[in-house]
Amino acid sequence: MIHQPPAGARDLLPLEVVQKAWINDTLQQVFGQWGYQRIVTSTIERLDTLKAGGAIEDDTVIQLYNNRSGQLGLRPELTASVARAAVTRMAETSYPQRLCYRANVFRNPPSGHHGRQLEFYQAGVELLFSGGTLADAEILLLVADCLQKLQIPNWYLILGDAGLTRSLLSPFPEDLRQEVRHCLATLDYVKLENLAYPNKDLKHRAILLFNLRGKPEDVLSKVLDLTLDETGQHCLNNLKSLIELINNSASYSLPLTLDLSLIQTFDYYTGIIFKAIGQTNNQLQNLGQGGRYDQLLGVYHPQKKSAPGIGFSLNVGALHRCLLSTDVLPKTSPLIDYLVVAKSSSDHIEALKYAKELREQNNSLRVRLDLGGRNPEEIKEYAQQDGIKKIVWIEKGQEPIINMISEKL
Repeated sequence: MIHQPPAGARDLLPLEVVQKAWINDTLQQVFGQWGYQRIVTSTIERLDTLKAGGAIEDDTVIQLYNNRSGQLGLRPELTASVARAAVTRMAETSYPQRLCYRANVFRNPPSGHHGRQLEFYQAGVELLFSGGTLADAEILLLVADCLQKLQIPNWYLILGDAGLTRSLLSPFPEDLRQEVRHCLATLDYVKLENLAYPNKDLKHRAILLFNLRGKPEDVLSKVLDLTLDETGQHCLNNLKSLIELINNSASYSLPLTLDLSLIQTFDYYTGIIFKAIGQTNNQLQNLGQGGRYDQLLGVYHPQKKSAPGIGFSLNVGALHRCLLSTDVLPKTSPLIDYLVVAKSSSDHIEALKYAKELREQNNSLRVRLDLGGRNPEEIKEYAQQDGIKKIVWIEKGQEPIINMISEKL
């Protein structure tokens, strides 16, 4: 029997670990430059905690059971865990809270998708207890800075506004509104076109909403021709201010597409919502997503006090795929600086001591001890294959002999 990981799981081999660590370290550096502090939350959460925000369905969570704690689950995302920690464990922290993370998450694949990936790696931020256009701008500019610093090729942002889109849907009767919303969320144009509309005006409005994407100035001009309620007008004014703020503060032209059909089937996001898209091998990659969720913190607060929040998560696997065709990622695992070889069994103590001295002289050196069983030619071949820079021969009572692997032994 050949043992393999379970369906949907995979191993990361050393080079991929090095490359993804580079991505994580770069993101962490950017997060730190913007003043965000790393938080590490539990991999396992109570099932009711994961579901409380309304964005997670039962079949998405890989569920566990504990006799003492009841129904538990592996986290399918980080926002709920960070929000819980922020309002229960960090109540005395000054506001706003800028928190960042990098961690693995777990999700059951949709029904009928056996073998689809179960474990993902994310890095992201949450800006808590701060609302308004300036906070929205910070998050959008931060995600753009991350993609720039990673040197992701051909990326762009898709920006929507859940509040404005809900306002644009308000003229539809309740049952029809939910159907139109579902069609927008699932990009089902055929079903949208064939819904039972009470009049042509509503059908025209639904089709217009489906196609309400493009350059921000073009989309905003179309929205101005539509009737909006007071809430919708407020959302529109905020969105216009946000786009103006971003365009005037960015050091380059932000690749931004405004898409007011960008909405989900459930009420989670309350304001702006966005996706980061990349392209590799002529295929689009969803690099990450985020948005404003001003009702979530109140769900976890002991006194149910609402507070604003906004954040995003980046998919490390998708970022890695986009960078594989570039020269950005490390091409090899870190080289070994020294291979310390005892010439005979009586030299083992001296070899161990010498390796220890090398590591203490410079803690960045990578020193490996040869464990025996090879002749000098085999050791040289091994060193060449494993990218070892130098071989140190140790013999009791003699000065160590150091060879570059290119030298004759």
